[in-house]
Amino acid sequence: MEQVIRSYYPTTSPPKNEDELRSLYLSLLDGKRVLLILDNASDDRQVRPLLPPSSCDVLITSRRKFALPGQIVLDLDVFSQDEAVEFLSNVYKPNSSPDECNDEREVWNEIARLCGRLPLALRTAGSLLVNTQDLRPSQYVEELRDELGRLERLGNEGVDLDVRASFNLSYVRLSPKTASVFQRISVFPADFDYIAEEYICEDKDHTHLSDLVRWSFVEFKKSEGRYHLHDLVRLFAAEKLAEEGGKAGRSNAFQRHAEYFGDVLSSATEMYENGEALAGLRRFDQERMNIEAGWAWAKRNLASNNTAASICNAILDRPYLLELRMRPLERISWLETALAAARQLKDKRMDGVHLGNIGLAYADLGEARKAIDYYEQALAIAREIGNRQNEGTCLGRQGQACSDLGEPRKAIEYHEHALAIARDIGDRRSEAYWLGDLGVAYSNLGDSRKAIGYYEHALAIARDIGDRKGEGIWLGYLGVANSDLGEPRKAIGYYEHALAIACDIGDRRCEGIWLGDLGIAHSNLGEPRKVIGYYEQALAIARDIGDRRSEAYWLSNLGNIFYGQGQREKAMETTKAAYEIFSQIESPSAEQARKKLAEWQGDNSQK
Repeated sequence: MEQVIRSYYPTTSPPKNEDELRSLYLSLLDGKRVLLILDNASDDRQVRPLLPPSSCDVLITSRRKFALPGQIVLDLDVFSQDEAVEFLSNVYKPNSSPDECNDEREVWNEIARLCGRLPLALRTAGSLLVNTQDLRPSQYVEELRDELGRLERLGNEGVDLDVRASFNLSYVRLSPKTASVFQRISVFPADFDYIAEEYICEDKDHTHLSDLVRWSFVEFKKSEGRYHLHDLVRLFAAEKLAEEGGKAGRSNAFQRHAEYFGDVLSSATEMYENGEALAGLRRFDQERMNIEAGWAWAKRNLASNNTAASICNAILDRPYLLELRMRPLERISWLETALAAARQLKDKRMDGVHLGNIGLAYADLGEARKAIDYYEQALAIAREIGNRQNEGTCLGRQGQACSDLGEPRKAIEYHEHALAIARDIGDRRSEAYWLGDLGVAYSNLGDSRKAIGYYEHALAIARDIGDRKGEGIWLGYLGVANSDLGEPRKAIGYYEHALAIACDIGDRRCEGIWLGDLGIAHSNLGEPRKVIGYYEQALAIARDIGDRRSEAYWLSNLGNIFYGQGQREKAMETTKAAYEIFSQIESPSAEQARKKLAEWQGDNSQK
C-alpha cells in the first residue's frame, strides 16, 4: 500500500497504522483505472487488504490455490508441452524457433516433462545447457532422471521436487567458490547490492555473483542496480548452506551479514547527522529488511557470541532513525537488548547511553516519571566515567521531563546546565535542543516573547547543521508561541511548514503534534469543523505510536469542542477518557480535567 501511495506522491510519509494506511490507499485509487499485479501471493489473507476499489482491476498470481469472493479464478497450472519446449528452446537458443531443434525434438520434450513444465525449472535447465558446452541435451535427460529418482527417495524438503532437481543439476556444476557464494546469499531476506554481497560472501569484484546471474540462480534488476533471489532459490540455497557449510559456515555467513548491515545503519545515521537527513532515511528504508534480519541474528546469539553482543551494543549508539521509524515500545525492546549486550561486554559508556535512550522512549510514551528514573541511572554512569556529552544529554532530558510534569522552573535549571556542557564540548545539535527547550519552559511560565528568542536561536543552529527534525520542531514551537500571542494565522504558517518537514522525514510523533496544533489555531479562528478533523487525525496518530500524553491532550481538546457544540454527553465521555490517561501518567493536566468534569456535571444537574 505504501508503494502505491508513494508512486503518486513520492515525498508523502504514509501512516503506519494499517487501518489508516488502507483508508488512504483506497481513497487514492478510488475512480482511477489502475491494474495492480500482486505476484507470488502466499494466501488470501495477504491479498485481502490490498484489493483496490471497483474502478481498478487486480491480477494475482500464487503457487497456492485460494479463492476470493467475486473474483475470477483461473488455474494456470504449468506450461503446455509445446509452450514448455518453446520456452526451453528460447533460453537455449534465444533467436531460434522450436523447429530448429526438430532433430532433437524428442529430447526437448523429455527435458520439458522431467522439469514438470515449470518455467523456473525450465529456465534453470536451459541456462545449464548454455553454460556447459560439453553437456549434450540427451546427456542432461539421463542426469535429470537420476536426480529426480534420488530426490524422491530422500523426500521433498519444502521446494518443489522438479525445481530442486533442476537446481541441483546446475548447482553441482558450479565451481566450489561459486557454490559457496550461492549458499551464502541465502542469508539476504530481501534484495541487495553488489557491495553487500562482496563483503558477506567474500566475493571480490562480485565475480561469482555475476556467474550466478548467468546461471539464472540470481536475478539482476538493472534499473535499481540490485540483485534478487526467487524465494524457491533462496530456500534451495539455504538447504545447501545447512548441508555443506555446516554450523560454522552458516554462523559465519549470518554474522558477516549482521556486521555489514549494522555498519549500514551507522552510515545512514551519519548521513542524517551531517545534514543529509533524507538520504540517510532513504538508505535505512532501502535496507530495513536486511538491517532487521541482521539484528534478529545478533539478538538470538547474544548470550553465546561476543561479536553478536558487540553488534547489538553498537548498532543503537545513536538511534535517531529508529526514533523516526519505530514505535516507542518496539524501540524499547531493541534498547533493552542493547543494554543487556553492553552489560555482558562490561561497556559502561554504552550502558549509560542505552539507559538514557530507554528513558527517552518512555518519555515519548508520555511516562515522564519512568523516563526520569532511567535518566538518573544514565546520569550517574556518565558522571562516574566522565562522559560529559551523555551527562549533558541526561540533564537536558530531565529538564524535558520536568516541563512535561508542569515544573518549568526546575526544567530551566536542568536546561541551563545542559546548555553549558553542550557549548563547552562543541555539541551544536544538543545546544540547539537545550536552547529550544528553554523556550518551552519560558513559554510554560507565560513568557512567549522570551520563548520566541530561544526558538529562533535553536532554529538557526538546526538549519546550519542540517538537522531537519530539529528544524521542524522549532518551527512548530514558533507557531505555538505566536498562537499564545493571539496571532493564529501566523501560527498556521509555522505549523504547516513544520508538518511538511515531519511528513517528509516520517516523524509520526511531530506530525500528530502539528496536526493537533493546527486544530488549536483554527479553533482560535472560530472554525470548529476544521478543528475536529485536525484533532481526530492527531488522536489517531498518538494512539498508533503509543503516545499516551498526546492521546489524552487531544481527547481533552475534543471534549471542549463537543461541549461547545452542545454535545455534552460526548464531551463528558471524551474528557473522562483524557482524565484517566492523565492520572495514569501523573500529568499535571489531570487536575484540570477533573475540575472540568465536575463543572460540566454541575451544569448538567442545574439543567
